[in-house]
Amino acid sequence: MTDHHDAAPDAMAVVARGISQKGPWGRVYGPLDLDIPAGGLTILRAEAGAGRTALQMTLAGRMKPNAGTLDVLGRTKAKDIFAVSTLAGMSALDDVYASVRVVDLLTEKVRWDARWYRIIGKATEADLERICRPVFGDLPLPALGDYVEELSELDGLLLRVALANSKALPFLVVGNVDQVTSDENHRILISRLVELGRNQTVLTTTVNPVDPALGYRALIDVPSMLPAGAATEPIVRTDVQGEN
Repeated sequence: MTDHHDAAPDAMAVVARGISQKGPWGRVYGPLDLDIPAGGLTILRAEAGAGRTALQMTLAGRMKPNAGTLDVLGRTKAKDIFAVSTLAGMSALDDVYASVRVVDLLTEKVRWDARWYRIIGKATEADLERICRPVFGDLPLPALGDYVEELSELDGLLLRVALANSKALPFLVVGNVDQVTSDENHRILISRLVELGRNQTVLTTTVNPVDPALGYRALIDVPSMLPAGAATEPIVRTDVQGEN
């Protein structure tokens, strides 16, 4: 069930038809049909597991579906989808060592993003502001000397998103918001992803209901990835201000 007005349908960032993934032990996910609107934050409600991870990797161009068709921002080949997509906050994919400092991660990122012929010194406060401020917004930034293990769940995840999203590619896929267990921090995280959705199409996942008042663009249940008996919800759309 979708809440639509009489206006023309929204532009879609992702159109998937019959996509599926299989592994050595059988089906991982699918077949699935998905329509993800362009701009704003879309949340897929799906149970945690290999299927959800594989689906997000597929949508971000890190994995090819075994069957079906996938269009992400007009791209249909995985390598082309990869070029316009960022994947962040995925366990075992962008985990960082707890014993490293924020400055070390920033320095590595600045060097990775720089042209090969530039000599890059240690990251500065200006680098911290440039890379992290768009994701943290009005929240306090971590200090350069902070160890990752000292950061809160929220700050740790926001830092991972900031490091991955330094180039602000059009499509941002962020692990799952359930990584942040505090109800208040969970709401703050979603609000930050909504804010990023003013300039990008942002996708994340959860297994839990989400308050529509937080301003996400769409909530899409993936019934085949929800626990048996879980109550499904209609797709919810809210106005997204600003240009996407």
